Amino acid sequence: MEKDLVIDEWQLALKAKKQELQDCQNSNNIKSCLKCQKILECNLRKEYVKAVYESMSKGSGGGFEF
Repeated sequence: MEKDLVIDEWQLALKAKKQELQDCQNSNNIKSCLKCQKILECNLRKEYVKAVYESMSKGSGGGFEF
């Protein structure tokens, strides 16, 4: 039996942020943010982590501190 995949708004946002992050890594010739000197102040990475959290919680609220 084939399952229908439902992509919600949080998954779409996550996919977009993941692509942005990968584009940044590619433009800097790195495969991981851990190798980037800007990792601690990188807004793009912070937005990606937030999108991951929101995709898991489906926007049900709550905080997420690093």
